[in-house]
Amino acid sequence: MSRTMSTEQASWFCDTFAKLVSNVGQSVLGKEQTIRLVLTALLTEGHVLLEDAPGTGKTMLARSLAATVKGTNSRIQFTPDLLPSDVTGITIYDQRTQSFEFHHGPIFANLVLADEINRASPKTQSALLEVMEEGRVTVDGTTYTQARPFMVIATQNPIEQAGTYRLPEAQLDRFLIKTSIGYPDRAATVALLTGSAQKDRSAALSPVITTEALAEMADLATGVHVDEAVLDYVAALCEATREAPETRLGVSVRGALAMVRAAKVWAAGQGRNYVLPDDIKELAPHVFTHRLVLDPEAEFTGATAAKVIDAVLREVPAPTRRGSEA
Repeated sequence: MSRTMSTEQASWFCDTFAKLVSNVGQSVLGKEQTIRLVLTALLTEGHVLLEDAPGTGKTMLARSLAATVKGTNSRIQFTPDLLPSDVTGITIYDQRTQSFEFHHGPIFANLVLADEINRASPKTQSALLEVMEEGRVTVDGTTYTQARPFMVIATQNPIEQAGTYRLPEAQLDRFLIKTSIGYPDRAATVALLTGSAQKDRSAALSPVITTEALAEMADLATGVHVDEAVLDYVAALCEATREAPETRLGVSVRGALAMVRAAKVWAAGQGRNYVLPDDIKELAPHVFTHRLVLDPEAEFTGATAAKVIDAVLREVPAPTRRGSEA
């Protein structure tokens, strides 16, 4: 069992979290909420799916995060002809040593940017499943363990449907958070245009934290207290999504666990060592929405996963008793 986070530790966590957000925000202007969500996923040791229009800064966000964390990073451009071995690596026979040698693929990095993931075939997409869920890769019967921290930031462009493959529900469920960056506001756009001579704004960023310290933060966040009433609230929300007439599949148990883990980091990032119902409400659109499978008839009449989550949040009463401080 993890030790309970103290008030002093929560304060340190909040200060460090703010420094990370600020550093990434130097190159991803005006998107503090999105940065906080992605950092929450990183410290929860989960993965992020960014769905947005082209040219909104998805790649820049991933690069900036990699520059902020003193670790390894890689980028995989998903295409229809990409093979699973192009992601995980391949075993090659070395004639000099007369033995087989494993060449690590780009998935073996702390931060992996999977660009346009829905352009690859389902077989290649499935190559990510084991490593995203279990933090390890099995090639030719040998298992290779990932280093900590490890996060996949996958992007997909919803308006480019030609030549794309729909992500299966099993893979969507393995993303902790799905969010979008969106276009910057007028002031941020002007600031970006002013610095247009600098092609890669993330190149100017300095590392703020080591991977070892980041792993310690992730371990520390597990000690945030979650009151039983808040846990019951999460369970009630998940049940409500399954019972909604618009859905075929609601939020899974994996989704409920993901919410609790993310809420702990979200609370610690705000200087608290306990989770509030408001944390759950704030995270629900990003943690729950992509896990729903809508009924086709309901979808045809205008139902969306976001509307279902909004309705569930309105209908399920939140606990009035505050989660006690630990």
